[in-house]
Amino acid sequence: MRYFFFFSLFISISLNVCAQLSKPVLATANARPGQIVATGTVPDEGSKSQILGKLRELYGTENVLDQINIGPSVLPANWTSNVQKLIAPNLKLISKGQIKIDGTVVSVRGEVANEAQRQQIASEIASNLNSTYTVNNALRVSAAEQSILDGILANRIVEFETGRSTLTPSGVAILDELAVPLLKLKNKRVEVIGNTDNQGLRASNVALSIARAEAVKSYLANKGVPADLISVLGQGPDRPITTNETVEGRARNRRIEFRVSQ
Repeated sequence: MRYFFFFSLFISISLNVCAQLSKPVLATANARPGQIVATGTVPDEGSKSQILGKLRELYGTENVLDQINIGPSVLPANWTSNVQKLIAPNLKLISKGQIKIDGTVVSVRGEVANEAQRQQIASEIASNLNSTYTVNNALRVSAAEQSILDGILANRIVEFETGRSTLTPSGVAILDELAVPLLKLKNKRVEVIGNTDNQGLRASNVALSIARAEAVKSYLANKGVPADLISVLGQGPDRPITTNETVEGRARNRRIEFRVSQ
C-alpha cells in the first residue's frame, strides 16, 4: 500500500501538507495568503497531532490550516518521525514548491534564492532520513536574476547602427550595466534573443537579428561573461511586442532580449 505526504509552498511561507493513500488533491481554496494548509489522510490522531505540532512550531499556529483526515493506512516504519524531521527551518527558504513523500522516495521542488540554498536543503533532507530513503532534488533558483536584467533594461533598447550589427554608444552603455549581474550568474545559462521590425525581407531580418545577438554575446564575453553560457537566437520580425505601423512601434520591436535559464 502506497502512502503519500506533501508540502506545497505556493508563496514564501505558504505550505500545503497532504498525506493520503491515493492520488492527492490539494485543498487550497480556503487558504489565505501566507497560510500553510495541511490536507490529506493519516492513520491516527497521534500522527496528525505530531505533524500539525511541528508545522505550527515552525510557521506559527495562526498560519496553519488543518484539513487532515483520520483514516486507515499502512505506513513505512517510523514514518511520522521521518516526516517530522522534514519539517525543518530550511523549508522556509522554499517558495512555490512541494515536498512529496511516496513511500521512501522524497521529491522536493520549488524556488530558492540561490544554488547554495538548493543544495543545502536537499542535503539536509537526505541527512535527516535513513539510507532507505531516496531524495530527488528538483529545486530551482528563483527568477530573481531575470527580474534584475529586466529591471536594468526597463523600456530601453540595446541600439545598433541602422541595418548593421554594430553597437551604438548607448547600446554599449546598457550592456556595460547588464554585464554586472550577468557576471554573478556563475553556471546559469543566458539566451540572447535578437528581434527586428518588419521592414524589408524576412530572411534578411532574421539574419540581422542573429548577427546582432552574436554581437551582444561577443561584447559580453569580452567583459568576462563566459561565452559557453551564452546562447543566441534570431527571431527577426516574428515576435513584435507592439505595432509595426508607426516609427515608435518599429523602434521598440528592434530589440535584444535576455532570458535566464532556470
